[in-house]
Amino acid sequence: MTASTSPTQPTAPLSTDTSRHEQVVFCHDRTTGLRAIIGIYSTALGPALGGTRFYPYASEDAALSDVLRLSKGMAYKNAVAGLDLGGGKAVIIGDPTTDKTPELLRAYGRFVESLGGRYVTACDVGTYVADMDVVSETTRFATGRSEANGGAGDSSVLTAYGVFQGQRACAQHLWGAPTLKGRTVGISGVGKVGRILAGHLLEDGATVVVTDVNEQALADLVAKHPEVEVVADTFALVAADLDVYAPCALGGALDEVTVESLRATVVCGGANNQLVTEGEGGTADRLRERGITYAPDFLVNAGGVIQVSDELHGFDFERAKKGATAIFDHTLEVLQTADRLGISPAAAADHIAEERMAAKQAGGIWLPAR
Repeated sequence: MTASTSPTQPTAPLSTDTSRHEQVVFCHDRTTGLRAIIGIYSTALGPALGGTRFYPYASEDAALSDVLRLSKGMAYKNAVAGLDLGGGKAVIIGDPTTDKTPELLRAYGRFVESLGGRYVTACDVGTYVADMDVVSETTRFATGRSEANGGAGDSSVLTAYGVFQGQRACAQHLWGAPTLKGRTVGISGVGKVGRILAGHLLEDGATVVVTDVNEQALADLVAKHPEVEVVADTFALVAADLDVYAPCALGGALDEVTVESLRATVVCGGANNQLVTEGEGGTADRLRERGITYAPDFLVNAGGVIQVSDELHGFDFERAKKGATAIFDHTLEVLQTADRLGISPAAAADHIAEERMAAKQAGGIWLPAR
């Protein structure tokens, strides 16, 4: 849902257990060759919102495993962000550079429409605003559309803004003031989200150090903000004397080597799926052991989903920005809960999301108003 990042396949064995999901729908359209899977993890809080990933999975089991994992993640993301939305995700099996056609996207839209609003789609890896415009030709339940088609357009604007709010919350929690002024922030990846985030930080008075494998992205950023310092690669950035490390590129950013090399006090960035190992004894626990505050990525990068979800009410940028501003409060809540319970912020975010979903679970599955 946030700015495009490459998918990271699970390091654990593929799990195709659907028993904890409300609904899993396999979609096949013979005419267009569409093969898709829609996973709805929970609608306890409302209709399940989550993007559509278009990816050449090695097998249907691999696609199913990914959609189950991603849809659960969206349920937690939406819940901890305070949205009255459930969690879902969809995957289209194929190479988006060769298999994507308007006819296939329209066929996919018809399957989304058949769920009557229980699943609301948006962009993800391999799908873009223009694709959602096509999908919306056959369903009422596509967000992330272009502004010309009544949508929110590029969601990276509020994604970056939300990450900045998460960083402000970390500063408040650790240093007693909601500002990065006088702090050094390292950004790995200065694409759509990273470059906007850099602007917010500079305006706030932070020193910004960046790296990216894309030389043009670096050149564009430095042309706009010549005060930004560029380092050779992520290894150099991680080892630098930082206050905050902000991964804003690919998933899996917090591997064992990175965690042990980090000199930053805070990790708070826009990349998805930053933790290489999750759960008890995983990456989040090791960060806590090292005294590093980790702001869960699925919380702080929720500005994108907040932005596209606002389309369900007729998009209003200022209203959506107000929702993304609340990431500051939600991040503080997670960090304070983690301290109170003696657990990692990742576990605390899960705890808050689970409590919120459980409180509404008795109401049953979400159905559209009649």
